Amino acid sequence: MEKNKITVFCENNGQEYQIPTGSSLKEFKKIVFPMNHQNILGALVNNEVQDLHYEIYNPKYVNFVDVTTLDGYSVYLRSLIFVLYKAIHNLYPKKTLVVEYHLSNGIFCRLANKEFILTGERITEIKKEMQRIIDHDYEIMRTETPTEEAIKLFNRQGLKDKELLLSTRGKMFTSVYSIDGTCDYFYGTLAPSTGCLKVFDLMDYKDGMLLMPPERTNPTQIVPFVPQEKLFSTFSEFKRWGKISEVMQIGHLNQAIEHKHAGDMIKVSEALHEKKISQIADQIKKQKKVKVVLIAGPSSSGKTTFGKRLAIQLLVNGIKPVNLSLDNYFVNREDTPRDEKGEYDFETIDALDINTFNENIMSLLRGEEVEIPKFSFETGQRFYDGEKLKMTRNNVIIVEGIHGLNPKLTECLPHESLFKIFISALTVISIDNHNIINPSDNRLIRRMVRDHKYRGYSALDTLKRWESVLSGEQKHITPYQEEADVMFNSALVYELGALKQQAVPLLEEVLVKYPEHSKAKRLLKFFSYVQAVPTREIPPTSILREFLGGSSFKY
Repeated sequence: MEKNKITVFCENNGQEYQIPTGSSLKEFKKIVFPMNHQNILGALVNNEVQDLHYEIYNPKYVNFVDVTTLDGYSVYLRSLIFVLYKAIHNLYPKKTLVVEYHLSNGIFCRLANKEFILTGERITEIKKEMQRIIDHDYEIMRTETPTEEAIKLFNRQGLKDKELLLSTRGKMFTSVYSIDGTCDYFYGTLAPSTGCLKVFDLMDYKDGMLLMPPERTNPTQIVPFVPQEKLFSTFSEFKRWGKISEVMQIGHLNQAIEHKHAGDMIKVSEALHEKKISQIADQIKKQKKVKVVLIAGPSSSGKTTFGKRLAIQLLVNGIKPVNLSLDNYFVNREDTPRDEKGEYDFETIDALDINTFNENIMSLLRGEEVEIPKFSFETGQRFYDGEKLKMTRNNVIIVEGIHGLNPKLTECLPHESLFKIFISALTVISIDNHNIINPSDNRLIRRMVRDHKYRGYSALDTLKRWESVLSGEQKHITPYQEEADVMFNSALVYELGALKQQAVPLLEEVLVKYPEHSKAKRLLKFFSYVQAVPTREIPPTSILREFLGGSSFKY
């Protein structure tokens, strides 16, 4: 090796390079991709995400990322939000951008200033300014600043939410990003310049706007808009509930903990859940012909606890529920469909014996006694153990499973007999006005804690499976969520603080040698914003107890 040069292994092409000590990733990418480096957004350096300003002084493993990768896509989204804020700051410097949640394949945003109507003409003007900023290709600068100075800087710029977040985080230094003199703070790295963000759209939607990014698999195209009216209504409802508890962002959560208000926050959050479940039970009672309640949702949504709490509220209404799990209706292992890799696909609805399910439900609706099948996951075979069900006049069947909303499951059943519920942890608390929390991260943390406590899995095991879980959800759950009669948000504003004490030690065990280390590192950084919430006041019937332990329900 030449003097003043170091060896860097590039995982993208499997080659080693000798580069000058202190070279930046921005310089190195041009060596690796001399003809096509413009789309590189960052890199994994020893399985940790770094921006392209990162300088290399020791031998490293480097894996460059673009928008087609999960890490690169996150970089693109954060950077696009910064460009949106920069455009609004240029045009309307006194207005406050609030980035709210993922919706309809985009990100729903609004301006907090009620007296300022966000018209279609103004949104078009903002979009044109975003395009100008992107075409100019401003460098996105990052500087490490003492936190006290960063707080003063954001205060001068009118970013009170950043001030609150950083003052409750307790770190000495803060990374401040800037575009042409406009500063912001982001949870994660950004693109090297605005010119990387050529594909986007900004749509007029409701009382705000939808920021639409490119498709991951086809990044020259903008993601298609998918109407999600019910999901929007659910988010809006829980935003209103967030105002009741006065916890909208992580800074508010930390303040409540510091001021010893965690107990009140838990009580209000749980009461709001109970009220919503009670309202759903009332809806079911009013619909006299409903005999089958279908509960569906993605992994770690709290479906099981929700179903048990709904059963209690139905009993209060004089309705006696009987439970039926779709897991009982898996086909025998040898009949299970296989995916494109030739492996068993347990996520597809064709892995269920739909005919037997419909026959059983129809028999129950006719008042007949039915012997319910069971499925052994150990042997991969169906069996019967003599358990029988029979419905009386005041019974309803509660069916829980990921395919509950798929019309194919219930196409033979009378429509008026069905009541469909979609449940997910639709996280409405955010880090600050420009940094939202992806609901899938919320569920990943829940699953990680539960898998370790009850199934003996490590955080590494859960992280390895997670991308496949998300892929299955996109195929088999998300397309049908708008089929629901009602949506239930199982997220609790305090839960990330409550999960922290169990999640952080698990994440710290994911060593740097594993590709999943980057995900673990990102989640650990997220938890650095959140102060721990004491768990002793969380009631034993809480959905969160399904993951933390201490539930009074039998699972």
